Amino acid sequence: MSICRSRSARHSRRGFISGFALYCTTGAALAHSDELRPPDSTQLGEPGGDRSLSFLHTHTGERLQADYFQGGQYQPDCLAQVNQLLRDFRTDEVHPIDPALLDILFTLQVRSNRKGVFEVISGYRSPATDEMLRRSTEGVAQHSMHLEGRAIDVRLEGFLTSRLAAVARSVGGGGVGFYPASDFVHVDTGRVRFW
Repeated sequence: MSICRSRSARHSRRGFISGFALYCTTGAALAHSDELRPPDSTQLGEPGGDRSLSFLHTHTGERLQADYFQGGQYQPDCLAQVNQLLRDFRTDEVHPIDPALLDILFTLQVRSNRKGVFEVISGYRSPATDEMLRRSTEGVAQHSMHLEGRAIDVRLEGFLTSRLAAVARSVGGGGVGFYPASDFVHVDTGRVRFW
């Protein structure tokens, strides 16, 4: 049984409706996609085990405890709630988050020997938000993986961000960027690269 518990600082009818629609499309995608097969669980540090993550969105105050992988399967209801939490908080647009990104976070949690809360700075970003950030902030990529739901900027509660960046680089699961001035680590499911 999947458990997904959230506490929200704000709820909107539009957010509920878009979240419900995304729940339906996420379930359909999971049922028919070969690309969403879970990786070899030995790579995740817990052979055959369930996977759970805790989130706190730093901009909205929303919290989510998501047992997103249970009994050998991704849980569509939890993935839909993750999608809702990691939406573009500026526009309220929801987009599917790549489950492989959650697996990278789970691996970081295991390798860090820390079951803390991931403090989310940025998850999915709409094209409008990405363009605004590119014009006003240094270091925002033109074709950001945030636009595809394949990137996240985080901290791990109670764990030095510099250490989290080092652990993320050692995982070799995708791109890793360390932003010490802003105190966060970017991870994505793209090709392996570091900055």
